[in-house]
Amino acid sequence: MEARNQTSASEFLLLGFSQDSVPQPLLFGLFLSMYLVTMLGNLLIILAISCDSHLHTPMYFFLSNLSFADISFISTTVPKMLMNIQTRSKSITYAGCITQMYFFMVFGGMDTFLLTGMAYDRFVAICHPLHYPVIMNPQLCGLLVLISWFISLSYSLTQSLLILRLSFCTNWAIPHFYCELAKALTLACSDTLVNHILLYIVTILLGIIPFSGILFSYTRITSSILRIPSNNGRYKAFSTCASHLTVVSLFYGAGLGVYLSSDASSSRGMIASVMYTVVTPMLNPFIYSLRNRDLKRALQTVLGRTIYIQ
Repeated sequence: MEARNQTSASEFLLLGFSQDSVPQPLLFGLFLSMYLVTMLGNLLIILAISCDSHLHTPMYFFLSNLSFADISFISTTVPKMLMNIQTRSKSITYAGCITQMYFFMVFGGMDTFLLTGMAYDRFVAICHPLHYPVIMNPQLCGLLVLISWFISLSYSLTQSLLILRLSFCTNWAIPHFYCELAKALTLACSDTLVNHILLYIVTILLGIIPFSGILFSYTRITSSILRIPSNNGRYKAFSTCASHLTVVSLFYGAGLGVYLSSDASSSRGMIASVMYTVVTPMLNPFIYSLRNRDLKRALQTVLGRTIYIQ
């Protein structure tokens, strides 16, 4: 009990980029710029979809939720990192670390489920176009998002409560710029078997199963597109899911890079983590609006100025 009380009043050290050769002011400016671009881009996506009734469709409903999840996802890590760089401090309170882990898991899980829901939406739209309005009705879309929230919140709360029972009595340094669950568990001097079992189960639930669903959807989508007789028809069908496929590749590619990096403090591991937590949420608005005329038109209305659409 004494060791646990001591843990609750202690701090972790986020080593982050402290051993990196890049000057800290340059890092501060770089990450602040990426954070502001992410916030602005995703907020504009949400505003554009909310203000344009033509975008009140299942695809844009999932996209607006994805933008909200991306804003929240990056906000769990970058502001604290910026504050530590500015104050030249590496510390984060025990409660702050647990809270950061909780919200990181919540919004990371939401990203996974929303990308899976968007893949299912494209599957129905291309493979079953006549039944699309019936299948992808507002009630189903809302239910899918609610289930995603429930699973993400439940797992994150369970894992956070399990972390509270651990004792950290040796090393307090986390070789990362945020409180990563797997790295924090290595610092515990009490039994972490239950935590690791839950971590493996959720890796399957939030990683392998949704990714398999996305692969299945795009396998069927590709098969349907190849059966379209005209090249123009195939191009139009593929263009409706190209943005989502790009985002999925970026998200899962960066995530895979994080978990394949044995040493998070190495340059390769740190770059993979930055890609997963910062770059991906920043690029999503650009990827979805780059070739989307409807979204560009809605953004034009929100910004109140003329945008030339090629």
